[in-house]
Amino acid sequence: MPQNSFGFQYDPYGNTKAIEVFSRWLGVYDNQFTNKGTAFTRDEREQLQLEGTLPPSVRTLTQQMDNCLEILARKSSDLEQFVYLRSLYDRNVTLAHAVIASDIERFMRIIYTPTVGEACRQYSSMFRKANGLHFFPGNIDKAEEILRRFKSRQIRVAVVTDNQGILGMGDQGVGGISICLGKLMLYTQGAGVAPWHCLPISLDVGTDNAALLNDPNYLGWWHPRLVGDEYLDFVRRFAKAFKAVFPHALCQWEDFSKQKAFAIRDAYLHDLVSFNDDIQGTGAVTLAALISAMKIKKELLTKQVYLIYGAGAGGVGIAEQIETALIEGGLGPEEARARIFAVDSKGLVTTERELEPYKQKFAKDPAALDWYSAKTDGNLLNVIQKARVTVLIGTSGQPGAFSRYIVQAMQGNSRRPVILPLSNPTAQAEALPADIHKWTSGSALVATGSPFEPITIGGLPIRVGQCNNVFIFPGVGLGVMASGAQEVLPAFFTAAAQAVAEQVSGADLKKGILLPSVATLREVSLAVALAVGETAISRGVAHPCVYSTYQHDYKRERLQRLVEMMGWQPRYLPIVPR
Repeated sequence: MPQNSFGFQYDPYGNTKAIEVFSRWLGVYDNQFTNKGTAFTRDEREQLQLEGTLPPSVRTLTQQMDNCLEILARKSSDLEQFVYLRSLYDRNVTLAHAVIASDIERFMRIIYTPTVGEACRQYSSMFRKANGLHFFPGNIDKAEEILRRFKSRQIRVAVVTDNQGILGMGDQGVGGISICLGKLMLYTQGAGVAPWHCLPISLDVGTDNAALLNDPNYLGWWHPRLVGDEYLDFVRRFAKAFKAVFPHALCQWEDFSKQKAFAIRDAYLHDLVSFNDDIQGTGAVTLAALISAMKIKKELLTKQVYLIYGAGAGGVGIAEQIETALIEGGLGPEEARARIFAVDSKGLVTTERELEPYKQKFAKDPAALDWYSAKTDGNLLNVIQKARVTVLIGTSGQPGAFSRYIVQAMQGNSRRPVILPLSNPTAQAEALPADIHKWTSGSALVATGSPFEPITIGGLPIRVGQCNNVFIFPGVGLGVMASGAQEVLPAFFTAAAQAVAEQVSGADLKKGILLPSVATLREVSLAVALAVGETAISRGVAHPCVYSTYQHDYKRERLQRLVEMMGWQPRYLPIVPR
């Protein structure tokens, strides 16, 4: 019997058309990828030695979904729904994804932000079944051997975290892998990457969270975080092993903190097919919102003045993406950077301060600002007023930071100021969309990082656009896979932002909505994938597609067909006994 209990048969587009199984009975029923529960047909029950194991009646996938939705309706909290969906995923990934796909807008709040934040906190006490891989100093020397156990699953995308910068909550230790699994479920929902081709990975280098180290039930590596060369060497050993085992797979770095996020992204830009979603995905989806805002304002990006409040990885990632867009719009690098201000907990980011390297290029020289004579001049309100800021973006994790005075100061600079309180989860947003609307009499253009209830305007509910990275990373991943891109270029994210903005309807723009509905995630992801794939081809980094028999003639129609056909759908596949 083969070492692995199942394998795959593919169609010409790289989609799984059947699952081959080399085991019977519980080997099939207990495998989350092959289990169909009560949907196993009578023939399958006989062939797979499941007779007598299941009740006599056979349910369809639709009947199973209806039953699951009834159970979910009886759950009293979002966290209870999260636990149920995770448990369902552990038993039957197809059914779990079918349930989620039935109302992606509703269930994305459960499987990802904001509910997943609480799941990270409670990971050790909620642990039921292993999902993904945990590397720590005790096993990192065996990383290649451990990864090879997943070779048969032909991993196409891995989301990898060191657990330090989780959703604005900081260091969550081993619990950070919940973020990885949630992101990969969205890769499946948005881009149709089959669940068996996804791998969540935690780089457990310890934790500095005292509450976790003092918790007797904590499941992570009981040790303060590795730092310096020890940390870098740990990541290097992982990256080397990952490239050796999955040289064509996409590696998404997730929730690395501040300087480490930039250092790791830049160190492996050319060694791995990789990117950092907190930096590049956040930057791209924010740019998409700004492109939509400019359509509404009928103004140019190059004429705005930008302030990023919160200069962490996400904030500086947004600044980088804005800078790129301004340069593409015709500004020189220095002129572009002069229009971008960053304010952190110490005030305006300036060259007179000792700064981490990733912040330095957006630091302002005080001598070049005629209104700045002391550090106290660098407070948020003063910078908005004196620099004439027209676009305010919050990534600080400081709830209420955008007060009435701040918002109305923005209104003094622009007929339609753009105000984006992006911090996650909802409780940490810099302002509530309804308040911003009230304080500006509806003139402000608003999008948030977390989902909010619609704003009522003239008795009608108006959707609040969500600057959610889910509009970016699944499509980027699919575009990379479809084109066989050998590296992830910054240009991919500009193309992705433009594609997302194009998905906002004219009717929504008239209402001041800056981003598409999450309900259109699959359509948005396909548009992003096509834009990214075309960019890979035009920039010369495409490769004959790894997951397709198409190895020539990259015309747009061929790429579009490939993008459309590669996506897995949550339907039960034939099970072929071997």
